[in-house]
Amino acid sequence: MPWPPLPLAPWRDTRDTLHMWTQIAGKICLALTPRVNHFWNVALRIAPRGLETPSMPHDHRTFAMTFDFVAHELVILVSDGSRRTVPLQPQTVADFYVGVMGALDELGIHPHIWTMPVEVVEPIRFERDTTHRSYDREAVQRFWEIVLAMKPVLDGFRAEFIGKSSPVHFFWGSFDVAVTRFSGRRAPERPGADTITRESYSHEVISHGWWPGGGPVDEPAFYAYAAPEPEGFMTARVGPNAAFYSPELGEFLLKYEDVRRARSPKAALVEFLRSTYEAAATLGHWNRPELERVP
Repeated sequence: MPWPPLPLAPWRDTRDTLHMWTQIAGKICLALTPRVNHFWNVALRIAPRGLETPSMPHDHRTFAMTFDFVAHELVILVSDGSRRTVPLQPQTVADFYVGVMGALDELGIHPHIWTMPVEVVEPIRFERDTTHRSYDREAVQRFWEIVLAMKPVLDGFRAEFIGKSSPVHFFWGSFDVAVTRFSGRRAPERPGADTITRESYSHEVISHGWWPGGGPVDEPAFYAYAAPEPEGFMTARVGPNAAFYSPELGEFLLKYEDVRRARSPKAALVEFLRSTYEAAATLGHWNRPELERVP
């Protein structure tokens, strides 16, 4: 699987638009599925052709939605055999929202969602968002090739841990690939934390993943953090040499471009995943012999 470059110029605006589109699908899932620990029920799944929601019940039927990055359409499949599609093409978030809700209405599916995006600066309600309107097919295809290249590496890393761990999935709020390990212990309460934060960090975690750029880290980068962060983590020695700790984010970062240009991108990523986990787990006094698979 190739690790292609992801030029920021065509990708940045497309990324921001696609982020809002995935939030529409994610909020529909939030409205129709029971809450699973740490909101895993609303995370999008990484499928061969794109990002898909879990199955969602509605009356006597079940349906799912897939962002198909091969055919470039949002596909809605229903258990009774009915199907609708919404094209993924240059269009505003408002137009995409109308298209999605209209397709669902034709299928007799009527979810009620809060249309305000989350985890973004200066959010605009979906039905009013005419700012985000970009969709570059080539940039999306490269983005998807990168996700498919990293997924087996992250799956292999997850398999090394026999304690509780999340699937390798995609969060539409933060717009990132993530896989999280748990120590099994409760975490200290976070005063003033919102509902999502309290649920997400109710237990001690070490989390890894990949942002396709955005916010304070505008270029694509892999990340690793521990919550709560153990003393000494920020100065721990991790690999590869290109990895660094960001005080602003409280996380270790490894830029995607450094992984892509490595002699072995897979080996570079595995080194980052393992070394950051080992540093956090050791400093955090995790019971590693009971949590890790013996080779």
